[in-house]
Amino acid sequence: MKKDQLFTRRRLLFVGAGALGAAAGTAGLLARPTGGPSAGPATPAAGAPAHRLPLKPSAYRLQPLAGYGPPRAAPHRTLLRHEPLLRIDGRGRTLVLTFDDGPDPRWTPGILDTLAEYDVRAMFFVCGEMASYNPHLLARMADEGHVVGNHTWSHPLLTTLGRSAIRSEMERTSDVIEDAYGERPEWFRAPYGAWNRTAFRLGAEMGMDPLAWTVDTLDWTTPGTGAIVKRVQRGAAPGVVVLSHDAGGDRSQSVQALRRYLPRLLDSGYHITVPHRQYA
Repeated sequence: MKKDQLFTRRRLLFVGAGALGAAAGTAGLLARPTGGPSAGPATPAAGAPAHRLPLKPSAYRLQPLAGYGPPRAAPHRTLLRHEPLLRIDGRGRTLVLTFDDGPDPRWTPGILDTLAEYDVRAMFFVCGEMASYNPHLLARMADEGHVVGNHTWSHPLLTTLGRSAIRSEMERTSDVIEDAYGERPEWFRAPYGAWNRTAFRLGAEMGMDPLAWTVDTLDWTTPGTGAIVKRVQRGAAPGVVVLSHDAGGDRSQSVQALRRYLPRLLDSGYHITVPHRQYA
């Protein structure tokens, strides 16, 4: 991805965030306190002189501009969880599609093409090493509105690693995601679904929530396109998180299965969405 494109995306993010903040903010992201008294002119402190000499013209130019803007909201704190989220909250028949281990130039573009055809957003839990080889695919995910999560650098079994090694796996991946995607990830998923207390704590320290899954398509076993489709359709329910893969082996069945089950889910009234963060 070209550096000027990344800068353009970041500027757009900042402009968009400012516009949302002006419109009262987004829940959990740009939340602002409500219900308090409206701001008015400051009341002089007791004993302060009632009259002050007017400022000279040059003194006006020295006043800090930050003092005239709205008060900044307190930074959000990521909840420290002791188990991963398995499903999402939402109204109606909402469902989340997630893809792990990529991005892979052989399979990820086909998945992105299908999602774009149906105007659907999904989550991609990427491995840092794969992302470093294919930053253009993360840039495309950003452009098309998908959410990118942290799946460690090299897909190790975290329960066999020490704290410093786990931190390195997660931090390096977040750095690569920020460079290619334009912002740091807010979600992470442990390889093999093997979580431990250290992973939860480090994830929270890095501002990420842990997300697991409700339905495993078992596409990594290459069971056949039909079998993958059946598992998704049988497991579909409000709040379900579906696990598939776009790397780590031959994922042609995963690509073909998505083309079959996605329109069926939409025709059945499901709204394919991405989760929203919950902050302390």
